[in-house]
Amino acid sequence: MDEKMERGIVELIAWDRIDIPISSLSGKLKRGKPKIGKDLGLEGKYNGERAYARVETSNEQKARGMAEGIEKFCDKFPTEGKILSGYIAEQRKVSETHLYFGMNEGKRLTEDDYSGVLVKMGFSEGMARNMYPALIEASRKISKARDEERSVMIGSKYV
Repeated sequence: MDEKMERGIVELIAWDRIDIPISSLSGKLKRGKPKIGKDLGLEGKYNGERAYARVETSNEQKARGMAEGIEKFCDKFPTEGKILSGYIAEQRKVSETHLYFGMNEGKRLTEDDYSGVLVKMGFSEGMARNMYPALIEASRKISKARDEERSVMIGSKYV
C-alpha cells in the first residue's frame, strides 16, 4: 500500500510539474494569437498562395459577467447586491471583430513555420527544431485534421 501510494503521489507531482510549463506556453500562445491578428491590420479579405483570412464584425447582446463574485457579494451585502444584480442582468450590445483564417486547399505549414513560432516564444533555434517532431506528432494524435477554419477575436467594444 505504501509503495502504491508513493508511486501515485510521485506521478501526481510529475503531472503537476509538466502542467506548469505547458500551461505557461499555452498562455503565451493564447495571448499571442489576438495580438498577431490585430497587428496584421487586415480589413476585409486576404487570399494568398498558402493561407487565407477575413475579418468579420458582429453585434450581439451580451449579459455582463462574473457571476460567482456577484453571488458572494450579494450574500454579504444583500441590499447592494440587489442593485448590483440588476446592473449585471442588463443586456449590452457588444461589437466583436473576429479574424477567420485557414490554409488553402492542399497547402501545409512547414517545419520552418512552426519553428519560427517556437523561437518567438523564447526557445533557441536548435531547441525549436528538436521540439518540432514531438509537437507535430502530439498534435496529430490529439486533434482532428487542421484543415478547418479557425478564428480569433481581435476586437470588442460596447456599442
